[in-house]
Amino acid sequence: MLLLRMFSRKWLFPTLFVFLGTALCIRLGIWQLDRLEQRRAFNKQVETMRAMPSLDLNSETFDGIEKMEWRAVTLTGEYDFENQVAIRNQYYRDQYGYHLLTPLLSQGTAVLVDRGWIPADGNSAPADWRKYDEPGLVTVTGQIRLGQSKPAFGGVADALPADGSPLWVWNNGDVEKIALQMPYPILKVYIQPDANLEDATPPIPFQPTIELTEGPHMGYALQWFTFATILFVGYPFFLRKQEA
Repeated sequence: MLLLRMFSRKWLFPTLFVFLGTALCIRLGIWQLDRLEQRRAFNKQVETMRAMPSLDLNSETFDGIEKMEWRAVTLTGEYDFENQVAIRNQYYRDQYGYHLLTPLLSQGTAVLVDRGWIPADGNSAPADWRKYDEPGLVTVTGQIRLGQSKPAFGGVADALPADGSPLWVWNNGDVEKIALQMPYPILKVYIQPDANLEDATPPIPFQPTIELTEGPHMGYALQWFTFATILFVGYPFFLRKQEA
């Protein structure tokens, strides 16, 4: 009898609305559980890699290095400033600028290094960046990072010029595409150098602050499942009361 009322002409649209709302809440709850699993996988990756000894790219093999994000790494070599690129929309203490990604070469190994932030003023072209050159042999210590083709939400993916010329200023640190314009092979990762909080001379290295927590995803999932239960279970009681 109640089922017939729910799908009667009078209650058809409210019933469909409740069913759709219930389905939406369940889907949002499942989405939050997926986010939780992603967060747990991320936390495990960071913890596992940070527990490993530093990888010396001058003397050790680097097979599968794309799976070693967040592992400590060191490399001694010389920078190739002719082929460095800049990543726009970077900030240091609310000041707009770029990050310089510069290839570091050593005995057949080439890897990009995020040398850090430079101000936008007076640095719009590659020739302007040469004042930040660090010539000679350098040793870089930091951690392995993967490139990013575009942000998870919004943002614009980069495209190489159709005429084959290099793209010098990028929206994203897309290592895969940057590698295509290099005159030599490079690893499909980059090094994010250790940062010194007292360093105020550009280029200024940056290290993200990472909180290895599960975040609010479980709470949000339970919240959405509760909403679904209230809708699905509470609607028949509401209907009985209206028809009483």
